[in-house]
Amino acid sequence: MTRDLYERHYEELMRYCLQLCRSREMALDLVQETFLKALEREEVMEAFSPEQQRSWLYRAAKNLFLDGVRKNALLQRKQHMLLDEEEGEEGGFSRAETELLLLRLPQEDRTLFRLRYLEGYSAVELAEMFHMPPATVRTRLLRARQLLKREMIV
Repeated sequence: MTRDLYERHYEELMRYCLQLCRSREMALDLVQETFLKALEREEVMEAFSPEQQRSWLYRAAKNLFLDGVRKNALLQRKQHMLLDEEEGEEGGFSRAETELLLLRLPQEDRTLFRLRYLEGYSAVELAEMFHMPPATVRTRLLRARQLLKREMIV
């Protein structure tokens, strides 16, 4: 099944990923990740019609690409924050100031906040980790941001 899926969709999916990435190496990696994901879900893929399989591959490739973009953006923000902190730039918070500010949050909200905004986990991933609905995670993060915003104004 997997080999047939690969042979039917590789070229077309590669062209799609190349349009997304604008880099042949990145597109190759993305196609490989997409087919690995399909292999991990082989039982589900076998239940799909050929059209559903094709749609799933495209959706998976797009989601993997967007995940990579988000993680890259997060990494760049972290690097800028570290550079700002090392250079002592005004306007940013030092690591100690950030920790003091986060201490104003309840422990569980502090953990969610750190994992979401400093480690890059999504609300869905956090929901799975903490066994709660994603909407609850998003609500708690919203409240934490609002509290921190109020604390920064004071």
